Amino acid sequence: MSDKTEKTGFAKWKDEHNDLWEFILFNILSNISTITRFVCTWVGTAIFINAMQMTQPFQFLIFNYTTPGSNGLGGFITFLIAEVLAQVVNFFVQMKWVFKSDASFSEAAPKYAALAVLIVVVNLILPGYVTNLCQNSFGMSAELAGTIASVVNTLLAVIVSFPLLKFWIMPDEKTVAKREAKKAAK
Repeated sequence: MSDKTEKTGFAKWKDEHNDLWEFILFNILSNISTITRFVCTWVGTAIFINAMQMTQPFQFLIFNYTTPGSNGLGGFITFLIAEVLAQVVNFFVQMKWVFKSDASFSEAAPKYAALAVLIVVVNLILPGYVTNLCQNSFGMSAELAGTIASVVNTLLAVIVSFPLLKFWIMPDEKTVAKREAKKAAK
């Protein structure tokens, strides 16, 4: 579309509501990461918890998988693998498809790594408690409890990561220009 052609319909709406469109796109395309997380959780539960029976209590620093229903070491390993792979997938999806960021990889990757570590640490702490609650209070299976823990992790990740990605890690040229204009106006 040339600069002289006036945008209409959806293209015009996207331009007029860019922030909202990015949030919608962020949530839709985050499902690629979410699917990665769920598949890894299901596979990890099947391997580490059900097949290998790695359910012995596990505690290391802030990670507590010692209560019945937390699935112990197998639960920790399952969520660690699921979270790391989900974050790697999410970095590329968000940078290239959602924010269409022109930030350099060398600048964005370390910032994203810091955010991912925060998300992974929180998402490794929470599942032990969530799965315990689901299994012991509500009688759910390990598979269903793991899925619910993944849903909780996903919702928390959205709330924390969208603003950090948009404004700090992967800003586009327009966002950077707005920030610079506000600084100059002060």
